[in-house]
Amino acid sequence: MIIARSPLRISLGGGGTDLPSYYREHEGFLIAAAIDKYVYVTINRPFNEGIYLKYSEIEHVKTVDEVSHNIIREALKLENLNTPQVEISSIADLPSGTGLGSSGSFTTALLKALYAYRHRHINPEELAELACSIEIDRLQEPIGKQDQYIASVGGITCFAFHKDNSVTFAPLKISRETFHKLEDNLLLFFTGFSRSASEILKDQHIKSQKNDVDMLNNLHFVKEIGYLSKDALESGNTDKFGVLMHQHWEQKKKRSGGMSNQDIDTWYETALKNGAIGGKVVGAGGGGFLMFMAHDAAKLRSSMTESGLQEVRFKFDFEGAKVIHT
Repeated sequence: MIIARSPLRISLGGGGTDLPSYYREHEGFLIAAAIDKYVYVTINRPFNEGIYLKYSEIEHVKTVDEVSHNIIREALKLENLNTPQVEISSIADLPSGTGLGSSGSFTTALLKALYAYRHRHINPEELAELACSIEIDRLQEPIGKQDQYIASVGGITCFAFHKDNSVTFAPLKISRETFHKLEDNLLLFFTGFSRSASEILKDQHIKSQKNDVDMLNNLHFVKEIGYLSKDALESGNTDKFGVLMHQHWEQKKKRSGGMSNQDIDTWYETALKNGAIGGKVVGAGGGGFLMFMAHDAAKLRSSMTESGLQEVRFKFDFEGAKVIHT
């Protein structure tokens, strides 16, 4: 049995500029961090022929074309399994649709496991590009490249997305003290509801393609916040980073009416009055996780717990997608 895992992620600045509709014209930049919450994929050879799938649903089919799960179907097509006899299962530490990049994590874990199953090696950059090819090119999902890349490489990483579709990346250069401040004071709280990012991202994609001035100016501003966040963190100024998170969220809400709602706005205001410097909804918006940079973590935890939100504590992951059992 092959077991592979890929980390989920949080965005630390510049999110949204990784969509092709933006970076192919203007180049993108963001900072993302992998966390120690994972999507796991197991692959085994069953006794009987056929394709056996276990995720949120169960499938048993004879051919690859019959597979309902879009990502699994496309990944299996790439592997050219002409006489399939494979069992694939998936589990995750946190729910999908919560803004932590679970789709990209699933795709990279699946590909990593399939390559190991066929006794083949794939490096992190190749893995990320193959995952992007499946989700963006083959399935035409209106998403960016952030999730696949950070799931593949791990760490706290700066990504630049270039007009020729290439991606360059490097670790964020922070001190040990700043690293510990982030782990101690970046807090995640689950809002209690999930959502699909597709509609919000589709709207951004369409407006960017049409050169909508408001959307492009919004994304230009968010990209600049990404660069300013890099400078703040690399200089050890985590308070300034918290303020930039707040500015990012205020700008992000302008992209779509579905980005926030009354509950999220109330929780956010409560957090600012009780120990948070700034924060945002992680991912495309509309639900999932609220993330805050705190100057008083204990007070913030207490107020969010009283508001009915569940905290998910985490540490950073520096291994990226990997095979953990063969």
